[in-house]
Amino acid sequence: MSGGSAAIAFLVAIVTNYVTAQPPEWAENTVLVWSAFGALAVVSLGLFFWERRLAAGPPDDGVRPVPLGRIAAGGHSMNPPAVSARVRGREAELERIGTLVQGPGGGMVVVCGAGGLGKTTLAAEASARVQAEGRVVVWIRWRDDPAQLGQDLAQAAHILGLPESRLEEARTGRVSLVDAVWEHLATTEGWLIIVDNVDTPTHVGPGSGVPAAYRGWLRPHGGGVLLVTSRDTTRQTWGPDADLIHLQPLADNAGGAVLLDAAPQAGTETEAEALAARLGGLPLGLNAAGTYLSVPTSRHRTFTAYQHALEDEFADLLGAEHPGAATDPETARRVVRHTWDLSLDQLHSDGYTLARPVLQLLALFEPAPVPRTLMTPELVTDATGLPATAASVDAALAGLHQYGLIHTPEAAGPGGGVPPVNQLQLHPLVREVTAHTLTRPEPTNTWLAAIDEHLARAVDMVTGMPGRTGWPTARLLAPHLPAHLDRSTQRGLTTAVNTLGYLADCERGLGPDAPETLGSRNNLANALNSLGEHPQAADLHRQTLTARERTLGPDHPNTLSSRHNLANALFRLGEHRQAVALHRQNVADLEHILGPDHPHVLGGRHNLASALNKLGEHRQAADLHHQTLTDRERVLGPDHPDTLTSRNNLANALFELGEHRQAADLHHQTLTDRERVLGPDHPHTLDSRHNLAIARARLAEVGRRRWWQLPRRR
Repeated sequence: MSGGSAAIAFLVAIVTNYVTAQPPEWAENTVLVWSAFGALAVVSLGLFFWERRLAAGPPDDGVRPVPLGRIAAGGHSMNPPAVSARVRGREAELERIGTLVQGPGGGMVVVCGAGGLGKTTLAAEASARVQAEGRVVVWIRWRDDPAQLGQDLAQAAHILGLPESRLEEARTGRVSLVDAVWEHLATTEGWLIIVDNVDTPTHVGPGSGVPAAYRGWLRPHGGGVLLVTSRDTTRQTWGPDADLIHLQPLADNAGGAVLLDAAPQAGTETEAEALAARLGGLPLGLNAAGTYLSVPTSRHRTFTAYQHALEDEFADLLGAEHPGAATDPETARRVVRHTWDLSLDQLHSDGYTLARPVLQLLALFEPAPVPRTLMTPELVTDATGLPATAASVDAALAGLHQYGLIHTPEAAGPGGGVPPVNQLQLHPLVREVTAHTLTRPEPTNTWLAAIDEHLARAVDMVTGMPGRTGWPTARLLAPHLPAHLDRSTQRGLTTAVNTLGYLADCERGLGPDAPETLGSRNNLANALNSLGEHPQAADLHRQTLTARERTLGPDHPNTLSSRHNLANALFRLGEHRQAVALHRQNVADLEHILGPDHPHVLGGRHNLASALNKLGEHRQAADLHHQTLTDRERVLGPDHPDTLTSRNNLANALFELGEHRQAADLHHQTLTDRERVLGPDHPHTLDSRHNLAIARARLAEVGRRRWWQLPRRR
C-alpha cells in the first residue's frame, strides 16, 4: 500500500474508533480532537498528491522514472551481425579500434562517411575481433528513437553488471537513467558497445542538441569503447573528445580483392582492379557487382564485360530502383540507387531544401572538380527554377559536405601570391547515380542549358582577370568545356573555341610539361576534333603525345590515350597509313598491359580494323573485325552495342571484298538485333537499315550482271 493511501486508511480507522469505542478522557476535549483530525487529514492529502506526482513523472527538467521491465528484457538481439566475407582494405582502421579497446582507458570512436562505404561492415568486423579476445560486445541499432536507445544502453549496462537496485532508482525517478548508465560504464573496463547508423545525431537525446555536449546517451567517458557509425562527418557534431575515423573508398587493389572474393571465376586480378577503379572503390558498388557476377544466369559474367556494360546499362546494373527502398531504410542502405537518398531526405527534413537539387546540378558537370565560384544562386535558380540565395546555397553545400556527398579538396595556386581556388567534387558513383535520377529530356536539358550559359560567363570572368590570377579557376573549368562545346549552338562555337585556347594558354604558364598543361591541351584537341577542325586537333594531339612520352613514358595510360586520340584525328584527316601505325602500336601496348579481353583492347582493335579498311587492306580488316566480333560476343554478349558495331563493320569489310551475300546476311542480322535492342529509330538502327539496302542493291546488281554475261541458249 502506498504512503498516501495508508495515511488515509489510518485516519479513517481513528475516526471509526473515536465514534464506536469508549473514548479516553482527553478525547472529550472537542477542540483538541478535531485539531488532531485536521492535521492528519492535511498530511494524508499531501502524501496522496505527492504519490500522484511521482507516478506522473517530474517536470521536463527533472528526473523521469523508467519502466524497469523494458530494461531487463530488451526484446531484440543485441549480438553483432556476422560478416559474410573477408573485409578488405580496412586494416589500419581495425587496428586503430582494436588498440583503443585494448588500451587502459576507453573512449568514443565515430566511424563516419557517406553511404555505401561499409561503416557497418567495419564495425561488425571490429566486433568479431573483440569478441574473439573474450570481451563483452553489445550491438545497438539506432532506430531514430531516443527512448529506445536509452533502454538499449541500460540493457547493455545491465549486461555489464549494473545492479538492479540502481535500475530501481531510475525506475522511480530518484536518479537519471542516463547518469546511472554512464556512471556504471565509467567504472567497467574492456567492453565494446556499437550504436549503428546514427544518421540523425540531433535526435539522440535526452533533450535536444548534438552529442558534442556529452550530456546525452553518447559519451566518451566509459571504461570501454563506444563505437558509433554515422553519415555525419563533422567535428561540431561529435565534439573534441571523439576519435573520428573518416572512411574513404577502397584502393584499387583492395577493391579488386573484394570482387575476386565474390566472383573468382570472373577474370584476372588486373581486370578486377580495373573494374574496382571504375566503381570508385565504393564497397556497396563492389558488392553489387560481385554479387551480380557470381550468379550463373547473369548476362555479363566477367569483370571486363561488366565494366564495359556500365557505359550503356548503368540504369539496370547500378541505377535500378528497388520497390521497397522508399519505406524501408535498411533496404535503401543496400541499394546503390537509393543509399544516398537517406541522407538527402534527412537534409531536406532539416531544412536544407536545396541540397538535393544542388547535388543533381553538380552531377551534370563532367567527372572533375568544379570551382566553388561557379555554384552561384543565379545558376541554381536558372537551372531549377527554385529561389536561391547565397546563404541557402552555402547551407546546401555545407549539408552535403557534412554527409560526405561532396568533397572540397583545395586546388593549389600557381604561386606568385595567387591564392588557391575552392572546389567541389563528387564521388564518381554518386555523380552517375544522381545524374540518373533526373529525367530526360526535361528538366535535364534546361539544367544543361543553364550550366552552359554560366560556364560561358565564368570564362568571360577568367579572361578579364589580370596576370595569372585566373589560372587556378581556368584549370578547373577546362575539363568541363569540351562537353559544353558539344552542346553549344553553331552561333557560339567560335567563342567557345577561343575560350578553350585561352585556357590552354593559361595552363602553359605552369610549364609545357605540367600535367595540367597536357590535360588542357588534350581537352582542347578533342574539342577541335569534334568540331571538324582536324588539322589543328592533330597538331595539338601530336604535341601532347610527344610531351607525355617524354615525361610519363610510352606505356602510361595518359600516353596511350594521347596516341589513340592522335590516331583518330589522323583518321579523320584521311591519313589512314599513319592512323594504322599508331593504332597498331596502341593495341600491342594495351594487350601487354591489360590483357587481350579488356574493353580498351577490343576498342583499339576495332579502330585498327576500321583504319585498315579505309587504307584498302580489306582482308586484314575483315580478319581483325571477325576476331574482335568473336571476342566481344564472348566477353560482352551477342546483344551488346559494341558487339553489334563489330558485326556491322565486319559486314562493311566483306562488302569491300566483294562478298556481298555474306555482307547482306550480317547486315540483316545486325539490323534485326539493333531494332530489338536499341529500337527502330536509333541512329545505329537507321545506319544498319541503310547498309542492308546498299548490300542488297549491290547483290542484285551483281546478279543481273552475271545473268547478262551467261551465254545464250541456241
